Amino acid sequence: MDLDPEGVFGDDEEELEDDFFQERVATKELVVYLIDASPKMFSPAGKLENQEEESYFHTVVSCISQSLKTLIINRSYDEVAICFFNTREKKNMQDLNGVFVFNVAERECLDKPTARLIKEFSHIEEQFMGEIGSQYQIIPGNRENSLYNAIWVAQGLLRKGSAKTVDKRILLFTNEDDPFGSVSGAAKIDMTRTTLQRAKDAQDLGISIELLPLNRSDEEFNVALFYADLLGLDGDNLTQFMPVAGEKLDDMKDQLRKRMFKKRKVRRITFSVADSISIELNTFALIRPTLPGAITWLDSITNVPLEIQNSFICADTGALLQGHTKRFHPYKNKNIKFSVEELLEVKRVSTGHLRLLGFKPLSCLKDYYNLKPSTFLFPSDKEIIGSTRIFIALHRSMLRLQRFAVAFYGSSSHPQMVALIAQDEISNSSGQVEPPGMHMIYLPYSDDIRKIEEVREIILGSVNFLLMLSFAYEIHNYTQVHMNVDSVAPRATDDQIQKATALLKRLDLKDFSVYQFANPSLQRHYAVLEALALDEDEMPDIKDETLPDEEGMARPKIVNALEEFKVSVYGENYDEDYMEISVSEASKKRKDIVENAVKECANYNWADLADNGKLKDLTVVELKYYLTAHNLPVTGKKEALINRILTHLGK
Repeated sequence: MDLDPEGVFGDDEEELEDDFFQERVATKELVVYLIDASPKMFSPAGKLENQEEESYFHTVVSCISQSLKTLIINRSYDEVAICFFNTREKKNMQDLNGVFVFNVAERECLDKPTARLIKEFSHIEEQFMGEIGSQYQIIPGNRENSLYNAIWVAQGLLRKGSAKTVDKRILLFTNEDDPFGSVSGAAKIDMTRTTLQRAKDAQDLGISIELLPLNRSDEEFNVALFYADLLGLDGDNLTQFMPVAGEKLDDMKDQLRKRMFKKRKVRRITFSVADSISIELNTFALIRPTLPGAITWLDSITNVPLEIQNSFICADTGALLQGHTKRFHPYKNKNIKFSVEELLEVKRVSTGHLRLLGFKPLSCLKDYYNLKPSTFLFPSDKEIIGSTRIFIALHRSMLRLQRFAVAFYGSSSHPQMVALIAQDEISNSSGQVEPPGMHMIYLPYSDDIRKIEEVREIILGSVNFLLMLSFAYEIHNYTQVHMNVDSVAPRATDDQIQKATALLKRLDLKDFSVYQFANPSLQRHYAVLEALALDEDEMPDIKDETLPDEEGMARPKIVNALEEFKVSVYGENYDEDYMEISVSEASKKRKDIVENAVKECANYNWADLADNGKLKDLTVVELKYYLTAHNLPVTGKKEALINRILTHLGK
């Protein structure tokens, strides 16, 4: 059965405000990149292999540029702002010294990333000193606190949107672990106190502050000097901060071009356990397909997205109809009119609630019933108090009795039966791996399942096994011989099974996960879009991680295991026999082609055709008859073939 990826993950009910593919405001992020522009950031950070020495500032700009590129693909609805502090020039709404908000034309300071923003920001180093400039945080004789000003400006940029509906973050990049080290006494105490208070005020408003420190070549970044108090770090969190922060910085630079969907609440449903008992559940989409973005039609002149508008015209008068259209149904010589809302109510089969029907043993649930990704269910007491208690009691009973629940669920257009499977919590030394809850499996209809004939199933299973272990030539022979139902299926010997087991153990991937591999076609798709948007001449190289690991497969132990398995199945001289068959078949085919070409070539007077200039009237196939018959190359365009014939004829 063919499944539509859009339909698999989408809600069928028209009036639902939530949809698996419709991003909600609650998942939106507002991010301010706060970059230290003091002279220390322009000192050399280290020399990479085969490259010139880079500065800390260059490293940060590269990381943010790459992050913005992937952000357009990952979460294109997020909004970002770029802000420098410790600058000579100032540019911000509060008119504070030492803070410069970077932006481009036709864009708000906090807005979605654009191609122009990425392009100009990636080349900011070339004109930074001339247009913005750099200075130390504390200027002698001036008590201006640029870090305090920067947090204040960032807080002002993040003023739009409620912290309940959007996530607000400040990402701080610096290689200075003691921003007030150049001052002492009461001035330092006062600056430290006011800056920490400013950061706390921002955090109280729902703004999280994240530090991405850069280690200097001569010493390691010491978080405990100042930023531990700003971030509220202590104990193990303080010890583990630097390794985790280093990984974050690397991730910003090495992000894949892929759509990112955070595990979020998709919608809220009511679960009717009995006539008078209902509980509230939140649903979560744990997995979804990775698809290219939707096509957006643009105006050919202005490059503005086009909007589609429908207008209804009266067939009798030609007048433009205003208001909503109505449907009708003829009944007893009358047209009974219906509004859209009335039709939806008439067609409604289910209210969208989940209704419990009963329980069955887990052994009754087959793997092939799972036609599409499941939905994860977790209780909520937001509207129905006591939902969590009832859910826990039901969850524990299902686990203890090894039962799954059968329920009715669906929209007005697609009602269906579902299976609710309880999942126990899975944890290890690092913490929780899988949360407790239930998976909602969408059960198929009876006509969704096809019964396979028993004999045919055995034959197909044998063919699939041989497809993995033998060459196409052997498969062809096997299919011809063993399609007879009465024939006995071949059985592997104990030695062959032993050799196959040893080979599989050698080829087993440790800690395998599908998340380790990126879709190469999608990577190329996004790379092409990125190159077009940024007017880049060269497209970045795309590494295809799905290709076989030739270096790993060439290891001696794997080669020996493969050779032993091949010998146990095909014998010692299989390669020689196979090559002899291949060579003989190729020779026979080549001989037949030459014989046919000689036969066809005799039907033409090639000298006369060459003298009268009629070779150009022949087709390429006819010209190749002469070349093949005289053992001449047959490659090239038609003109090259004619010249080759004329040269051979001495014309």
